[in-house]
Amino acid sequence: MILEILGYDFFQNGIIAAILASVVCGIMGTLIIEKKLVMMSGGIAHTAYGGVGLGYLLGIEPILGAVAFSVVAALGIGYINRKGGVYTDIIIALFWSLGMALGIFFIGLMPGYPPDMSTYLFGNILTVKRSDLIVMAILVVVIVSVISIFWQDFKAWLFDSYFSRIMGLKTIAMEYGLLILIALTVVVLIRVAGIILVIALLTAPSGTASLLSQKLSTRIWLSIVIGLFCSISGLFISYFMNIASGATIIMFSVLVYALVYAAKHLKHC
Repeated sequence: MILEILGYDFFQNGIIAAILASVVCGIMGTLIIEKKLVMMSGGIAHTAYGGVGLGYLLGIEPILGAVAFSVVAALGIGYINRKGGVYTDIIIALFWSLGMALGIFFIGLMPGYPPDMSTYLFGNILTVKRSDLIVMAILVVVIVSVISIFWQDFKAWLFDSYFSRIMGLKTIAMEYGLLILIALTVVVLIRVAGIILVIALLTAPSGTASLLSQKLSTRIWLSIVIGLFCSISGLFISYFMNIASGATIIMFSVLVYALVYAAKHLKHC
């Protein structure tokens, strides 16, 4: 039965998408948690919906519209974070809501019947096409390459941003760069978990890894493995039970986190 399923193109595409998603989740999720950027990442993710809607309206690939909107949102949220003061959270929340509203607005302007947006909102890894995989693979290569090249600088910045600035590192550029990488990561994950659930996929495997190790590089590798396990498991469960794959992957990821969390605390009791 399993070998027969693996022979289907759509299932092969889903497995490849799961691998690509797990790699970026492991890397970027760990950095997001370490730098406490979950709220900002949520703002970037939800703004991407405006790009998806604009892509449909203009007749271009919706994922490309999501890339453009996400990057602009990342730069805008990064600027707000530096200049917004006490109003930062409010403005980020407005970005969050505006992106979703624009997506609905652009879809409403389309003539005829509106397209089904559920896969972009909630994800469906079983509907990932070869063209989606190409875009995802390109973005993953970009993300992994940038993090690998500047890994030592990122580690120093994560450990102590003030000291890194004194040592001559361009911390402002690194902050904006990380936000842009988060935007690209969101686009990679949209077809897997959807815009609404993407933050859970970014944080659950990395959060589980943080319970198992304090070393940054070890946490990244653990997060990749945990993310891959949860994604592949969720993929099979969703197929056999005929339920939404994005929600299944997220529920499985959260369950793994809860089990590890419970086991760790029971050990210390």
